[in-house]
Amino acid sequence: MRISDKVRNIIKKMNLEEKVGQLFVVRCPREDAVQDVKKYHLGGYTLYAVDFEGKTPEEVRNDIRSYQDNADIPLFIAADEEGGKVVRISKFAQFRSEPFKSPSELYREGGIERIAEDAKEKSGFLLGYGINLNYAPVCDMATDPDNFIYHRTLGLDAGKTAEYAKAVVKVMNECRMLSAVKHFPGYGDNVDTHTLVARDGRSMDEFMNRDLLPFIGAFEVGAPIVMIAHNIVECMDPSCPASLSPKVHKFLREDLHFDNVIMTDSLDMNAITLYTGDRAAAVGAIMSGNDLLCCGTYKHQIPAVIDAVKKGEISEERIDESLGKILQLKVNFGIID
Repeated sequence: MRISDKVRNIIKKMNLEEKVGQLFVVRCPREDAVQDVKKYHLGGYTLYAVDFEGKTPEEVRNDIRSYQDNADIPLFIAADEEGGKVVRISKFAQFRSEPFKSPSELYREGGIERIAEDAKEKSGFLLGYGINLNYAPVCDMATDPDNFIYHRTLGLDAGKTAEYAKAVVKVMNECRMLSAVKHFPGYGDNVDTHTLVARDGRSMDEFMNRDLLPFIGAFEVGAPIVMIAHNIVECMDPSCPASLSPKVHKFLREDLHFDNVIMTDSLDMNAITLYTGDRAAAVGAIMSGNDLLCCGTYKHQIPAVIDAVKKGEISEERIDESLGKILQLKVNFGIID
């Protein structure tokens, strides 16, 4: 990713605390959300169903506006609005007459063309509330209908899933709506990492010929963000979750030539907390090669990263590397004027 002079000049004026805060997109707190934007110099907020339930559309717009008004650098405002099983805002009738449909249902209605129409409508819908980052599309492939990820996928083969991923990312880019393709390198039929540590024993050939194809397709059309799964993918690194693996990040950068923003899935999931123990997950995540960190425990994680930089465990140049990519995305997608 080419970093502009505009972004370099912004970085020059930032102190360490401001830089580290920008690397975090955190769960919007129930209290002190406006104050924490300034206190922790946050990069963004992720909104969940609880942030929309019982509110009017204007109240949500006002909430988001208040966050942005108090940010020195404009925020990512993110949500999981995949369609189907995972919808955060359209599930409530005051925002939309019916929830956005799943990719598989849209495909049955009208193929990739129908999916592209939905992506355009959804992007406009979210941007209308001030939401500028959607954690979608889901590029995973699963074959077992009983698996928790199955009903969030397209439910078709690698070729069709790649075609779907490319169409959605292309439309979202055109709408200047940030996408985060997930969950690299592909979830498959693994257990739910919200609660368990998942080990994936499949071969590299299987990944290259199947699970990675949708991600590669999305990268070809300019996916701005890729979200890394917490699975332990044994053919890439048998020792730790993909999200904390330098080997997986090196593969993503050097073999697949992805040069945009790498983002963790939530660092609060049990698959991570069980693995990291008392160590701050965010420190390991940055050292592994992640740029953007997703968590709810930012009041603990941000100071831990700042402390790691001051101790020399993480260089400030490493922080600047990720920060440059993050701020450049904000410029490219009109979040920073």
